[in-house]
Amino acid sequence: MKKLLAEFIGTAWLVLGGCGSAVLAAAYPEHGIHFVGVALAFGLTVLTMAYAIGHISGCHLNPAVSIGLMMSGRLDRKDLPGYIVAQILGGVTGAGILHFIASSKVDVDLGNFASNGYDTLSPGGYGMVACLITEIVLTGAFLFVILGATDDRAPAALAPVAIGLCLTLIHLISIPITNTSVNPARSIATALFAGGTALTQVWLFIVAPIIGAIGGAHLYKLVADKD
Repeated sequence: MKKLLAEFIGTAWLVLGGCGSAVLAAAYPEHGIHFVGVALAFGLTVLTMAYAIGHISGCHLNPAVSIGLMMSGRLDRKDLPGYIVAQILGGVTGAGILHFIASSKVDVDLGNFASNGYDTLSPGGYGMVACLITEIVLTGAFLFVILGATDDRAPAALAPVAIGLCLTLIHLISIPITNTSVNPARSIATALFAGGTALTQVWLFIVAPIIGAIGGAHLYKLVADKD
């Protein structure tokens, strides 16, 4: 239960911090918070939580990451359902807190509430196939970095830095394309509050990260397995 509570808190922090920077701070571009600021915010949520709860739950904060780590033998199969439920509930809680704060402003327009999407919901107007490929490839790269950074042959103290910077880079690449998911819990959480088209498109941001995570796990095994 302590592991699940840690995942719940960590995922709530990821959604509140990352999506909060997009919904609250990025609404005032004159203050300098653009795509770079949002990307950095997501990276910082993972970096800070990795040091806070990495030794408790592994700090997955992401169902796709948990699935990839299970495929790699880093997570017991029986623990996977609990991790996924805790992450989704944590994400929804973080999104709920953010929605309450953001909607309290007079004449507020929350837009798509930092949700993910393709076609009309893509910040750059990218189509479904481009968004699908983006999410698969970038989630695969994320898993590859996570597995490498947490390998017992890598410097353990720097793993959170590598993982946080990787997530920052992923956001720098894909915010204009999908508004960046690589995390089903993050996508479900914001889509539930955005509703409408965001909710009908959320399937892509569940399926693609899972496919990417499994691919990234297998790729790392191919490259890193000891002879």
